[in-house]
Amino acid sequence: MRWALVKVCLAVTAMVVVAFAVPLGMVVREMARDRAFTGAERQAAAIGPALAITTDRTELERAVASTQAGAAGRMAVRVPATKGVAAVGVGDTHASDAAIGTASKLGRAATVSVPGGYALLQPTAVSSGSVAVVEVFVSDADVRHGVTAAWLVLAGVGIVLIIGSVSIADRLGTRMVRPARRLAGAAHDLGQGDLAVRIPEEGPAELRSAAVAFNAMADQVTQLLANERELAADLSHRLRTPLTVLRLNAASLGDGPAGEQTRQAVAQLEREVDQIIRTARAHQSAPVAVGCDASEVIRERMSFWSALAEDQGRTARTAGVDRPVRVPVARAELVAALDSMLGNVFRHTPEGSPFALDVHSTPDAVILLVSDAGPGIADPTAALRRGQGDGGPGSTGLGLDIVRRVAESTGGDVRIGHSVLGGAEIRVWLALSRTPDGIRRGHKLARRGRSRAVTGGSPAPAPSSSSTRPRPATVDRRESRNPPGRRHF
Repeated sequence: MRWALVKVCLAVTAMVVVAFAVPLGMVVREMARDRAFTGAERQAAAIGPALAITTDRTELERAVASTQAGAAGRMAVRVPATKGVAAVGVGDTHASDAAIGTASKLGRAATVSVPGGYALLQPTAVSSGSVAVVEVFVSDADVRHGVTAAWLVLAGVGIVLIIGSVSIADRLGTRMVRPARRLAGAAHDLGQGDLAVRIPEEGPAELRSAAVAFNAMADQVTQLLANERELAADLSHRLRTPLTVLRLNAASLGDGPAGEQTRQAVAQLEREVDQIIRTARAHQSAPVAVGCDASEVIRERMSFWSALAEDQGRTARTAGVDRPVRVPVARAELVAALDSMLGNVFRHTPEGSPFALDVHSTPDAVILLVSDAGPGIADPTAALRRGQGDGGPGSTGLGLDIVRRVAESTGGDVRIGHSVLGGAEIRVWLALSRTPDGIRRGHKLARRGRSRAVTGGSPAPAPSSSSTRPRPATVDRRESRNPPGRRHF
């Protein structure tokens, strides 16, 4: 595409230059010719007064020598003979006698070609009553004077225009082709299985739209694959319980061939299930380059929940979302986590209880704090037990698992505790780097929070120096969308 644009621009510019340069060159040549013959006519007219007064050779020679053409030897005068007056000739003529005689007989100026140039024949009446002819020689150099330089200037201007247009076309083509090549390369990489590939949103408007659509598609594909692998791991994990029963029953079959074959088949099946779980978990834990603007997502979800808050007489406050905050989490996952936490506020706190959502960002992490003025969580240990799978009646432990997986996918963690509003506070710590150091630091903080929550220790401080809120206990397991009256985070 780039070379096609360059070729088109080259052809169009060349045609425009030729269309204007050729006529201009011809005009310049004609102007130089007219200028040369106009000068010659002026030189010939300068002899007219002298011929009208006298035909004496000496006087005519003096008059011819006084002109520029005569001094250069390019002027001649021929006076024909009359009764009692001999013919007079001054200077060397270039035109033939026949041409001079014709010009004298017709009485009008004529231009004839002669070797080395042209001869201007100007008839002039003399005192004797005859018609003399003044010849002015115009060389080819005089006719072409300045034409070559003008043509070179026109050619130079044309070349500069062509080079400039080609350069501009090349830059424009590069600006269009580079994003298209990146898009094609990213699509090829995605087709080869590289789910982390993303492209910058730049270039013409159409290519920017294509880049936005491609990134959204890649995020969606990544999310769908992650959900599929998680489902495969969960389903495989559920098979372990019946496999255990089957293995125990196979052990009671005795030492016969049938029992041994059954035990071998059960062991093989258990190994296959373990391999499926390990493979799904390994693929799911692979780093995937997805991300979104947390501030934009929070503003959107708070706008959604603010309508219900207004109906219930709640005061909603948001802080730290006045500037973009990029987090390495897919937009859909962050929306699900926020809706899970905000939905719990509305389900498990009395109407009229205020709540807040604060965002604190540091060079290493982004911290989301969801606080409310409800009754709080009396027993964080029980909440952690529900998160570990024992959700109690009406709880499947899925809601907390959404928030936990979002945080731990970045190397961060989730903690619960008491807020400054008097109720519960959910703190989501999202690491901004998937480097080994960042992941180890996030896991270390998560383990420290879990141990303090289980032992009833004081909450750990938040990593942000700007936040003075206590660091709540960590929630690290599954949680359900709970029925009214139960606080399940």
